[in-house]
Parts: sequence; structure tokens; C-alpha cells
Amino acid sequence: MPAHLKLLRPHQWVKNVFIFAALIFGRKLNDTGAVVETLIGFALLCLVSSAVYVLNDIHDREEDRLHPRKCKRPIASGAVSVATAFGMMIALVVVGIGGSYYLHPGFGIVATAYLALQFGYTFAFKHMVILDVIAIGTGFVLRAISGTVLIGVDTSPWLITCTFTLCLFMGFSKRRCELNTMAEAGEHDAGKHRKTLALYTPDLLNHMTTITAGIAIVNFMLYTVDARTVAVFGTNYLLHTFPIVVYAVFRFALLVEHGEVDGPTDVVLRDRPFQIAIILWLLAALGIVYYGVDLQQWLAGLVAA
Repeated sequence: MPAHLKLLRPHQWVKNVFIFAALIFGRKLNDTGAVVETLIGFALLCLVSSAVYVLNDIHDREEDRLHPRKCKRPIASGAVSVATAFGMMIALVVVGIGGSYYLHPGFGIVATAYLALQFGYTFAFKHMVILDVIAIGTGFVLRAISGTVLIGVDTSPWLITCTFTLCLFMGFSKRRCELNTMAEAGEHDAGKHRKTLALYTPDLLNHMTTITAGIAIVNFMLYTVDARTVAVFGTNYLLHTFPIVVYAVFRFALLVEHGEVDGPTDVVLRDRPFQIAIILWLLAALGIVYYGVDLQQWLAGLVAA
């Protein structure tokens, strides 16, 4: 991959799929206009997030050179100059944020809030224990909210809290992966790479991932049986996807614990069992959200017969 394209981290764009949650759970997939707007919004979010990654790599270039894997990043390795990277970042911000406001003013405001949060993360929050991961989780929530604002649908508070706590789980898991990577490289003072890693310990992170995973799972369960959810979908059958959710979360935790992945993106893009679980859940959720009432009536007919 060319160094300038690698600098944008296109593999990280998968994180922006949270914008599509509004389409699915807002039952707007049959609305061509909403689909097109969301696809454009996704593209714009990718530009904004890439601008943040470029800024992050400029800011962290010295620390990245001490990391066994991050030292290969374009700026840290010298493949792309700081001046060139800075120019790319400015262009991405102008097009991404400008396009967001042109697409929808509300979407532009959320995109700006996301950009501001990420700037805050790069220069401050990433150096603060716990707040660093909370900032990451909030970024994912803003991605999800941007989709609801863009196409004008309401989102259940349970779904928002589920997204937040699930992303906290993934964020703390990422810190666990970073500790694993530094240990494998023979670097026992992880604080040299990132100050917060000197305060995070494997045991502490295990506690944090366990708690946040449990809260996320319970939040999803409460969302599926919430009266508002049942009223919108006409059935509580979404609860039947609960075992898939539990498996996916536990599979993620297993991979992190054994040091088989570098982080959440690595799990999503490379682990086949996890990918299968996500696909099965999406298919089941789509079927229930759009055809749950018909399915419930069909099953009731079979029982009555």
C-alpha cells in the first residue's frame, strides 16, 4: 500500500459503520434518500477520521519510533514528511467538515464535535488514565448519533448506552493488546511508549473489560425488551439474538487475552468466527426489525395448528 494512502489508515474506516445503526434500527433501509445520505455521511466521516489519524501520527511520531509495530507507520518511518502530512490533514478537515455541513447542518455539528473530541484526545485525553478510553467510547457514540441526526430518527437510550459501554470494553481491550505487544517485544516499561500504559496493569484491565462487557450485554438485553423497542418492531424477538451477542463479546475477550490480535480492528477484519457471528447477528436483526411481526404471526399459526 502506498505510504500516503497508508497514512489515512483506510482499514480503520470500519469503525464508522456505527453511522448505519440508524438506518437499520430506524427502519429506513427501504428509503433510498436516507440510504444515499448515510453512505455520503459515512464517506465524510472517513475523511474526518483520517484527518485525526494523520494528526495523531504527526504528534506521536517520536513515541511511535519506540514501538515494535507503530515504528513502521509512514511518518515515524520517514516515508512521509511532516509537512506533507500536515497539508493532507488540512485538506481532509476542509473537505470532510465542509461537506458535512453541506450535507446536513446537524450532521456537520456532530462531525465537528467528533473532530474536536479527537483533537482533545490527541493532545490531552490520551495521557489521562480511564479518560483516554472514555474519549474513545464517546467518539463511537457520536458516530452513531450522527446517523440519527442525518436521517431524522430517534434512538433508544438503551442502544446509546450499549454502544458506549461496548466501546469502553473494546477500548480497554486495546490497552490490553498494547501491553501484550510491548511485552512480546521485550519492552517492560510500556510507559515509554504511552504514559498511561505505565498505570494500566493486566489485572486492572481484566477487571475493566469484564465490567464493561457485562454492562454492555445487559444494556443490549434491556434494549430488546424495552416497551419502546417492542412497540416499534412489533415483537420482542430481537432478544433471541442475545446468544450471538454474548458469543461475539466472549470471542473478542478470548482473542485479546491470548494476545492473538492487535486491537478491535484486527478482530473485525481477520477473525473468521467473530466475522461469522457478526454476519449472523446482522441477518437475524434485519429479519426481526423488518419482518418480525410476520414471523411472529407465522409461528403463532404453526403453534395453533
